[in-house]
Amino acid sequence: MAVVGSGYTGLGAALAVARAGRSTLVLDAGDAGWGCSTRNGGQISTSIKPGYEMLARRHGEEAAFAIVREGQNALAWIGEFVAAEGIDCDFKVPGRFHAAHSSRHYERLARAIAEQPKGLEVPAQAVPRSEQRRELGTDAYHGGVVFEAHACLDPGRFHQGLLERVLGAGAAVVPHCAVTGIERDGDGHVLTTGRGTLRAREVVVATNGYTGTVSPWQRRRVVPIGSYMIATEPLAKDVMDGVMPSDRIVSDTRRVVYYYRPSPDRSRILFGGRVTSGETDPLRSGALLRRDLVRLFPELATTRVSHSWMGFVAYTFDTLAHLGRHEGVYYAMGYCGSGVSMAAYLGTRVGQKLLGLAEGRTALDDVAFQTRPLYSGRPWFLAAPVAFYRCCDALGL
Repeated sequence: MAVVGSGYTGLGAALAVARAGRSTLVLDAGDAGWGCSTRNGGQISTSIKPGYEMLARRHGEEAAFAIVREGQNALAWIGEFVAAEGIDCDFKVPGRFHAAHSSRHYERLARAIAEQPKGLEVPAQAVPRSEQRRELGTDAYHGGVVFEAHACLDPGRFHQGLLERVLGAGAAVVPHCAVTGIERDGDGHVLTTGRGTLRAREVVVATNGYTGTVSPWQRRRVVPIGSYMIATEPLAKDVMDGVMPSDRIVSDTRRVVYYYRPSPDRSRILFGGRVTSGETDPLRSGALLRRDLVRLFPELATTRVSHSWMGFVAYTFDTLAHLGRHEGVYYAMGYCGSGVSMAAYLGTRVGQKLLGLAEGRTALDDVAFQTRPLYSGRPWFLAAPVAFYRCCDALGL
């Protein structure tokens, strides 16, 4: 088996197949894990963006139930996987404070957790604005909801742990070996790379936000979007305790969302979001993210940024992740910015599918992977919806 891409998805598939005794080769255009698998915020939720009601309208109640449950399965799976494998990656379950950027959104959040669909309940509690400062030292929000089972980890160390286990299982990982062509050949495939050609019986495309022209069918179905992050310089303990009194991970209800958390040693704030309508350089995005951080926490006005970086996530037109097989090539991608658990989880499921195992079956298997007319993989339309969403956020809609 050949895997194109060495992020969480590719390594998850490779680990499942290599441990089954199959010859496994992982190829990447850059360093192993060079993409967003090592550049994300490390926050872990249930990873399914559409709510149950919207999914039920699209796919029916039974399918909607199974899809939401799949996200819950992915969240539980990653904690069990990290523990079973003994991966040292600062994994913990501090819960998430999902903050409402308007009173209208707080009412929606509180109502949603009070009326959770039977059988899909998750531990959660509403926090009104009057009690918000026990969770977050700002008055910029209108309360929020704590999702108690949401987790976090160090993304780079998690990737390193996955990589070590893939290599330990006997797979080969070849960095700086871009795949430039995949052709069907009888009962297998021929892959063209910068170092020559190779033949593989099965191929897995695991490129997510970095999906290129080598896999045009998948490329037409994912929208690469840059997600930007900063780390502050070390903060005094009293300052950190004031702005982030708990170890919760934090997100908010904006359409152009902010996400942030304390570093594992509580010395810095790791703060992410999208800062411009198009893509930009981390040298510029760092200053813009710092501006937004100070708007939330004015006491950080003199705090400097120590690191600024970005990576590409992949959105889909129905905001669901997808996996399957097209023209003999397996794939999993489209995590919509919530892929820390879902990417490794679905990568593992793809590996199990390839092996013919029943465990590879998921609730996402039968969901059509949509595209749009005139879309070839370059999101020329992105600036307009981002600008519109920013306007909505400013109006509290």
